[in-house]
Amino acid sequence: MCRLYGFRANQPTKVECSLVYAQNALMRQSAADLRGKAHPDGWGIAYYANGAPIAERRATPAFQDLHFSATAERVYARSVIAHVRQATVGERTIENAQPFAHGRWTFAHNGTVRGFEQVERVLASETTPELWRLRRGSTDSEAVFYWLLTRLQESGLDLVRGDPDPRKMAAVIGESIRVLDGMSARADPTKPARISFLLTDGALLLAARWRNPLYRVNREGVHDCEICSIPHIEHDETVVYRALVVASEPITSELWEEVPEGSVLAVRSDFHCDLVPV
Repeated sequence: MCRLYGFRANQPTKVECSLVYAQNALMRQSAADLRGKAHPDGWGIAYYANGAPIAERRATPAFQDLHFSATAERVYARSVIAHVRQATVGERTIENAQPFAHGRWTFAHNGTVRGFEQVERVLASETTPELWRLRRGSTDSEAVFYWLLTRLQESGLDLVRGDPDPRKMAAVIGESIRVLDGMSARADPTKPARISFLLTDGALLLAARWRNPLYRVNREGVHDCEICSIPHIEHDETVVYRALVVASEPITSELWEEVPEGSVLAVRSDFHCDLVPV
């Protein structure tokens, strides 16, 4: 399994404390999560600048890599996805570290597609050759990313221009999770697939929960950080600050709520949230 962090705000925000210094920061989870499990097999932080994702990825444990905290320190953005990996499918290599990015889209997965040797062949046959050729690693996660982009495109959604219909995207993602879960069950009926993930184009954030925990917290107004007492926001006083954080585990002492099991949360650019059952 892995651990996810997704952030969306209407003003540029520094996320260093959430990733490095908070009570249950992502860097701490890489050494031991709330269950005592380590996630030492790589890390990645992706953020958006001028509408395009910039991704830093390494195959080292985040809690042992100074580059993780250095990257977190310089990220000042409206949209961020971060990931620490516990390898299940694929070696510990930089190619297998997440998040993965293509065009405007960034993806990070927490879970395992069971029976992947068989499922991989089906995913390859159902993914456009142009996208499948972009695959550099050997994980189930990267294969699912390109397969999912293919399904979204084939449903008529414009993933290049941006601003796709959030509810339609969530519905296609929900249907895709059911299809993928069925593939996995047929390939290996002994254990269920776990398919929780984050997907964003920097404006729309989608969070899917399928057999792995996922939590969310909403923030409104400018407040001092509970860790370092600094707001971390490039604040425009004419705008009410809003942000939403989604993570595998609560990171701070705020009142986090669970994203319902078997659902897709779509967070629009205006922070309206659609919750679509899988």
